[in-house]
Amino acid sequence: MDGLLLDSERIVQRSWYEAGAVMGYPDIGGHIYHTLGLNRNARNDYFRHAFGADFPLDEFNRMTGDIFFRIVGDTGIPLKPGARELLEYAKEHGYKIAVASSSSRKYAVKELTDAGIWSFFDGGIFGDMIGNTKPHPEIYLKACEMIKTPPRDCLALEDAPAGIRSAHAAGLNVIAVPDLVQPDEEILALTCKRLDTLHDVIPLLKEE
Repeated sequence: MDGLLLDSERIVQRSWYEAGAVMGYPDIGGHIYHTLGLNRNARNDYFRHAFGADFPLDEFNRMTGDIFFRIVGDTGIPLKPGARELLEYAKEHGYKIAVASSSSRKYAVKELTDAGIWSFFDGGIFGDMIGNTKPHPEIYLKACEMIKTPPRDCLALEDAPAGIRSAHAAGLNVIAVPDLVQPDEEILALTCKRLDTLHDVIPLLKEE
């Protein structure tokens, strides 16, 4: 969801930089590249490992959350290029569509609803509905189960390395549509294609 459908990762990174400047961690926004695709618990574990057990995690989460929602309240979260067009095409042509997001269900459904695209989905699996975060395959296996489709017959669209690893391990066909992080050769080897935007997915579906 974040970074693929919604252009939210840059807002998250901005909130980290702003909070970090206040708290004495001015470069913390750069650490987002190591946490993309992780749920909150896994991200918290990352911060404890990177900054030590004394890192003021509760204060950081509270402050970044306040900053994030302040920015979103002012500007909203833009859709990524091609997101609506792809969802409309998929729905019109009978594709089953699920979202597999490490974000919590409450947050994800709200943001997708506010963006006007939640109604396109047949369901979703979220970070607070699984025991293992990406790159573990659990979230994609459950998403496939939800739409009653074998993984081998599913296509996963992912922007982050952790998500690409997750979908590949679950047995899905994976297309990379990078956002903040460009995949290296090892990650690209797990995909069937790399595309620049979601606009580029529609021609591939038309070739089926």
